Amino acid sequence: MNSHAAVGVGRSSLALLEVSNLSPAFVAADRCAKAAGVRILGVESTDGAAQCIKLAGSAGAVAQAAESGVVLARRMGATAFWSWLAAPHPAVAGLATQPPNYNPLLEVYDARVPREHPMETTHALGLLETQGLVAALHATDDMLKAAQVTLVGKEKIGAAYVTIMIRGDVAAVQAAIAAGRAAVERLGGKLIMADVIARPHPELAALLPK
Repeated sequence: MNSHAAVGVGRSSLALLEVSNLSPAFVAADRCAKAAGVRILGVESTDGAAQCIKLAGSAGAVAQAAESGVVLARRMGATAFWSWLAAPHPAVAGLATQPPNYNPLLEVYDARVPREHPMETTHALGLLETQGLVAALHATDDMLKAAQVTLVGKEKIGAAYVTIMIRGDVAAVQAAIAAGRAAVERLGGKLIMADVIARPHPELAALLPK
């Protein structure tokens, strides 16, 4: 599968967006995926909080998508920039599509790649990112008790950053995220971002935990 993916990238341009944290990276990736003519190859950790979104498509398409993703990430307060390779060398294309590696220190894989049977895209996606696990777990408890939502997963990205993901209908997810934000503030935790994607693109949904 990897060799075919690398060949596909080699015939396309490759855009790379670096965003300072996972939650704004997911929101930016959703914006990129909703631009015409691009594919999300994955979101890879830099072994720190920053995440690299990898896009493939025509030069014009990936440039437009990447720019819109960076603008949105910066609007959310994240640090973000992008660059692109018009015709990546096959070896670089292979690097962009290689399978995730397991990080035993964080007990997570270093990249999120598309998988089969993604989350139902009719559900809204809620993202709450904190620095510190205590606040994240308290917030998760409050979110799940505040509204009819389902826990999608917990992601660690290093430097004590934790992202909690929930799903459900838009109103329920909005209520739950509000409760989670209030819990973090009540505990004096460090809130990085709390946001809702009302209708995540299928390519973003395919990156999420089962």
